[in-house]
Amino acid sequence: MHIIGKSVVRKESKSKVTGYAHYTADTTTGEALFVRLVKSKHAHANILRIDETKALQHKGVRAVVLGKGLPYVGEEVRDRPPIAHTKVRYIGEIVALIVADSNDAAQTAEELLVIEYEVLPVVNSPIQAMQKDAPLLHERINEYAKDPGIYPITGTNIINKTKIRKGNMEKGWSESAVIMDAAFFLPIADHTAMETRSATCEIMPDGEVLITTSSQAPYMVKKILSRDFHIPTGKIIVKTPFVGGGYGGKASVQLEIFAYLASKAVGGRLVKIVNTREDDLLVSPVHIGLHANVKLGCSSDGKLTAAELEYIFDGGAYADKSPHLTTAGAVDCTGPYKLENLFCDSLCVYTNHPYAAPFRGFSHGEVHFAFERTMDMMAKKLNMDPLHFRQINAIHPGDQTPTRVVLNKSNVGNVEACINKLRPLFDWEKGMVKRIGEHVLRVKGVSCSWKNSTIGPDAGSGVVLTFNSDGSINLMSGLVEIGTGTKTVLAQILAEKLKMDIKDIHVRMTVDTQTEPEHWKTVASRGTLMAGRAVLAAADDAINQIKSLGSTVMRVPVDDLEVGYKRVYLRDDPATFLPFKEIVYGYVYPNGTAIGGQIVARGKYILRGLTNLDPETGEGNPGPEWAVGAHGIEVDYNTKDFTYRIRKAITVMDIGEILNYKAAVGQVKGAMSMGLSWAAREGFYFDENGKVLNHQLRTYRPIRFGEHPEYIADFVKTPHLEAPYGARGAGEHGLIGIPAALANALSLAAEVELTRLPLIPEEIWRSKKELDKHDL
Repeated sequence: MHIIGKSVVRKESKSKVTGYAHYTADTTTGEALFVRLVKSKHAHANILRIDETKALQHKGVRAVVLGKGLPYVGEEVRDRPPIAHTKVRYIGEIVALIVADSNDAAQTAEELLVIEYEVLPVVNSPIQAMQKDAPLLHERINEYAKDPGIYPITGTNIINKTKIRKGNMEKGWSESAVIMDAAFFLPIADHTAMETRSATCEIMPDGEVLITTSSQAPYMVKKILSRDFHIPTGKIIVKTPFVGGGYGGKASVQLEIFAYLASKAVGGRLVKIVNTREDDLLVSPVHIGLHANVKLGCSSDGKLTAAELEYIFDGGAYADKSPHLTTAGAVDCTGPYKLENLFCDSLCVYTNHPYAAPFRGFSHGEVHFAFERTMDMMAKKLNMDPLHFRQINAIHPGDQTPTRVVLNKSNVGNVEACINKLRPLFDWEKGMVKRIGEHVLRVKGVSCSWKNSTIGPDAGSGVVLTFNSDGSINLMSGLVEIGTGTKTVLAQILAEKLKMDIKDIHVRMTVDTQTEPEHWKTVASRGTLMAGRAVLAAADDAINQIKSLGSTVMRVPVDDLEVGYKRVYLRDDPATFLPFKEIVYGYVYPNGTAIGGQIVARGKYILRGLTNLDPETGEGNPGPEWAVGAHGIEVDYNTKDFTYRIRKAITVMDIGEILNYKAAVGQVKGAMSMGLSWAAREGFYFDENGKVLNHQLRTYRPIRFGEHPEYIADFVKTPHLEAPYGARGAGEHGLIGIPAALANALSLAAEVELTRLPLIPEEIWRSKKELDKHDL
């Protein structure tokens, strides 16, 4: 292969490093009106009255938009009023939009708005939400319109319950010589993408709705606006320029609805919303939280025999994507291990917290933290090397997943190979603990991970290729360039197929839903599989068209022709050829007669063989393949003050055929850094009234420049035969096992089982104090 696997420079790199690249907030002129989001100050309250009279009278205010009469919205469950009307369910929920000539005018008008509340009891955790006497946050939970596969429980705060039932639990427990039972807590956190969310909207005189948004899912924006506001689909045009990081948080549809309502209130004028960092943390969807109870059984020789799992996800005030996150956690609930006897309940519950969007890993980092911590605890109880314990339980082709998919050499990676490659990179045989100072220990922790993509069985992607008169090609896909470099990889796939120089592939980086074929969403590490297969299909279409025209011009059978190197040529005599520039815009004979025309090729792909899950057992095929990995973290831990420094982070992943080596390394290292930041630093702290106490980057502190360890990424190759050139998903997987590996290292160092994130020194100290009390 001449370009697959090479470290090709990203197509958009020059425009980004020179500052020329435009993002949503850069795309409007001074004509746009400002939209201010008026936020609730209570986590749970009835709205008794809103008086906007004085606000409307303020100079420069064009409209105040309230929630009365609006339809309920939400991607998977229509449970959310776009603007709260009768009740608020989290601090930061929007109760009004103020549209004004300037931000100052809108801010003053907000102060003139009169809002009266009746405060209600707050549900401040998923455990509290599960209690029998907990306030019901949604009394009509069964009346909401919802997608298939979502199973609410009447009279509770549970919006979805996913069940996984496999094997015989009684048999499993009877074969268990050793049992480990543990509970874990991961708070709600945030995505903290560099670019905050933003959206603009203008409604044209003919009714066309023009939206520009920093979304990972522009076609979902179009779908939801059409479905819930009864706008003809063809009248909605959504544009997405470059997106400055998303990590799942920009897959939800929120600001786009606000922008549409604001524009409609001012006669269709152009309006603009750009979240402040505080609003991005408080108002917009967050990273889901989890309470987990894990019970594992194994034989005396360390073979897993049974698992009983309860995952209780904090979905926040509204469902949005959290029911699907709950299901995804259940589907891969055991990690990459063979387990014949399994009972798992994965619950999504309402709380008075901000509602959740997907986060890089789509709930897999959360469930892996709980499961992989328990695996380490079990290894200690068995007095067994934790990496060996994982290796002897690794899942293989021929085994069944939790949802009873029989694995083969294509649809699952090689866990054992990842473990074997991790050992020398980590100097594992030299031991897990080494004293390097009076109070300092150098300690290693490990974990393994796997992930499929629990996406809709009908998810698809389309690609259009248009040829230029010089023989170069324009590649158009609805996939959003969110910083992953995927559109460059699409160009590599096309260049490989047509044996062309990648410089002759011109990729449209922006997305316009009116002119580009749909790509389901830019999420779930499935852009390369879906859009890549569409590229290959479009390339085949182009080849067939070029061969057909070339056959006519050259007067040879189609089957005798090959296409490549910007020419169509005879297979057995490559010196007999026509260059692209003479044929891809039609061919002109010497007498002036022309045939053909511009080559316009199209390709499409839809995921195959996927099914919905059985509501009672969870049986079904949730996604195309499982990528696997092994992770290691090395820390220097101070036994005196509980502080630590992360020295090294290693991930070995099986991502099949590597399409762009440096891009793959960058994706995995970036994912590792996010996993460390989340595990070590990130999480919201709520007071008793449901208020987020750390909603600024001064107090919500992701890992910063200069604080990073050495990152090492390496790979194993087990091709996924359905994918372009055998590639597997790689965008999320480097994160998934990192929090558990860090916690495993620190638990060993501190001699206490750490079960809560984030792993700040105070948490380690607190856990030690609790252990000391327990021992007394």
